[in-house]
Amino acid sequence: MTATPDFKLLIGGQLVAGDATMDVINPATEQTVAVCSRASKAQLDQAVAAAKAAFPAWAATSIDERRKALLAMADAIQGALPELSRLLTQEQGKPLQAAMGEVFGAAAFFRYFATLDLPAKTVQDDDKGRVEIRRKPLGVIGAIVPWNFPLILMAFKVPAALLAGNTIVLKPAATTPLSTLKIAELVKDLAPPGVLNVIADANDLGAAITGHPDIRKISFTGSTETGKRVMAGAADALKRVTLELGGNDAAIVLDDVDPVETAPKIFAAAFQNSGQVCIAAKRVYIHESIYDAMCDELGKLADAAVVGDGLEQGTEFGPLQNKAQFDKVLGYIEAGRRDGKVIAGGERAGDTGYFIRPTIVRDITDGSKLVDEEQFGPVLPLIKFSDAADAVARANASDYGLGGSIWAKDAERAWGLAAGMESGTVWINKHADLQPHLPFGGAKLSGVGSELGEEGLKEFTQVQVLNMAR
Repeated sequence: MTATPDFKLLIGGQLVAGDATMDVINPATEQTVAVCSRASKAQLDQAVAAAKAAFPAWAATSIDERRKALLAMADAIQGALPELSRLLTQEQGKPLQAAMGEVFGAAAFFRYFATLDLPAKTVQDDDKGRVEIRRKPLGVIGAIVPWNFPLILMAFKVPAALLAGNTIVLKPAATTPLSTLKIAELVKDLAPPGVLNVIADANDLGAAITGHPDIRKISFTGSTETGKRVMAGAADALKRVTLELGGNDAAIVLDDVDPVETAPKIFAAAFQNSGQVCIAAKRVYIHESIYDAMCDELGKLADAAVVGDGLEQGTEFGPLQNKAQFDKVLGYIEAGRRDGKVIAGGERAGDTGYFIRPTIVRDITDGSKLVDEEQFGPVLPLIKFSDAADAVARANASDYGLGGSIWAKDAERAWGLAAGMESGTVWINKHADLQPHLPFGGAKLSGVGSELGEEGLKEFTQVQVLNMAR
């Protein structure tokens, strides 16, 4: 007998039970949080059909009406801040304060996109003719979101797609569907039926979404390997794709910084969300003159970190989100132990839950698995360098190019080096600073296209040129 789900799917404006169910696990306790609806392939087809049927009328609505819907959704999300935050902590693991920030941020992203416009642009209007460039919606969007920031990354996609006049089938990650399905329940009546559909799966519907003939664009955030499969699946129908993929962000610390002042900022950049951030600082190149001091300072911060259940007061770092990632990160720690020296952390915390203490590895260099690959967890390699240009070259040698940072008191010197980094975003004296009005995307194997800002909005549109002779 199938268990009654605590959380339902949103298809065609109706909350419906999945054709199957699945348990969602709290990574801090390894216990079931809730029973969740799991969509079948037939229910995915129903969601796409509902989105396709809703598209003509939604595309014909004024942008002002679509803005009103986004603002109403923002209010609904923010109005449920306590409930959504607790749910997010239980399914994802992050501390409650961080979960509250994510919920609030998701509402803010909806509000930001409601400020944008897609005006027609007249490029010629004279006695010979008139030419106007317009932005038209694409149709049904398939949006696929990962487990590290389920709500913020949903808000990178949904409001932009809706504002542009598209309809959506949204799929959260299999291990973190609950807060997204709760939002679906909150906003289901704030847009016409079928405009926003939300399904959940057990990692078995991704290929069906990317290959679905009635979906015109895939917006995907996740690993590079999965992104390659998404792109291949979209190729047959020449679907548009936006792919925000893996990163191995390098932070380069020059010789003029104060280690005591800079170490906490780099520590935060590396270990936010227990290192489960696509744009976390994942390898740090430190000038030899301050290398020992920076290693010492970062080690102290790691030793002082409070790791625990995100619902407990005072917790700074929660668990890894799932057992597969937990096991993978333990493997990276062993690579660090083999190729370098672990000076803080390096072990599991407790016997229950997927907890790993923040881990610092020094005396390691390029060529180690820990340096060359994306660890996506709370372990940070520290690499010594003597020449800044060489450090930039070593940072650029990666196949990834999502983000990076330069740290220096001489900001002009840092600016010049930053321009040479092969990354979609390069920060100076900060890291992982995303703002809704700034486009975000990766170079090389870190992605295709942009999200956020006016550029991100335009990625959900088709250019149409109206060209009239007079």
